[in-house]
Amino acid sequence: MADERFDALIQPAFLQRFPPHVTLFERGLSPDFLHIVLDGSVELFARHDDRETTVGVLRPVTTFVLAALVRQQPLLTAARTLESSRILMIPAEIVVSTMRTDIGFANAVADEIAGAYRGMVKELKSQKLRTSVERLANWILREQTGHGGKPEFDIPFDKRTLAARLGMTPENLSRNFATLTRHGVEVQGRTIRIQDRDALVKLANPDPLIDDPELIF
Repeated sequence: MADERFDALIQPAFLQRFPPHVTLFERGLSPDFLHIVLDGSVELFARHDDRETTVGVLRPVTTFVLAALVRQQPLLTAARTLESSRILMIPAEIVVSTMRTDIGFANAVADEIAGAYRGMVKELKSQKLRTSVERLANWILREQTGHGGKPEFDIPFDKRTLAARLGMTPENLSRNFATLTRHGVEVQGRTIRIQDRDALVKLANPDPLIDDPELIF
């Protein structure tokens, strides 16, 4: 985008650090800001009656509420920090006016929303075409890639959030971790150790049209 329009976009923005477990906004509200995760992690979640689920977990550098902001419609999810996080917040009206006047920025917005759409389709395919243990196995493989291929890493949030993120109950998650011990995975607390990656890959059967790292919410 043009330098002068970038300056105009950023000038009214502000950077704020939030402690863990702070609700950033509730569903149903109109978006006042474009949020960008620069450090930490943010959970998008939704409730219905007495049930709650995790829709997505965002890590740097990721925008969120962009589609609601562009369409000027109510937010479909609430958001809260999972850990200490730095969030850049740009006023919604500045984002919309810049998108209408700068073709480079408009193209970037379209690309971001397209990536989010593709990510949601992949997530839907995973939920509908895989068993819960297969979803967990593929999540572990993706996490390992994100940790530079190391055979040992920590789950970046609590297990209840992981269970909701993968569309299962905490009890099912525990059973699935137990199942994975027969497929080369050891779990102690929040630490995962992959002892036989080939066995895990055979169980997970990853699909590039589901598992490529393009998941953006």
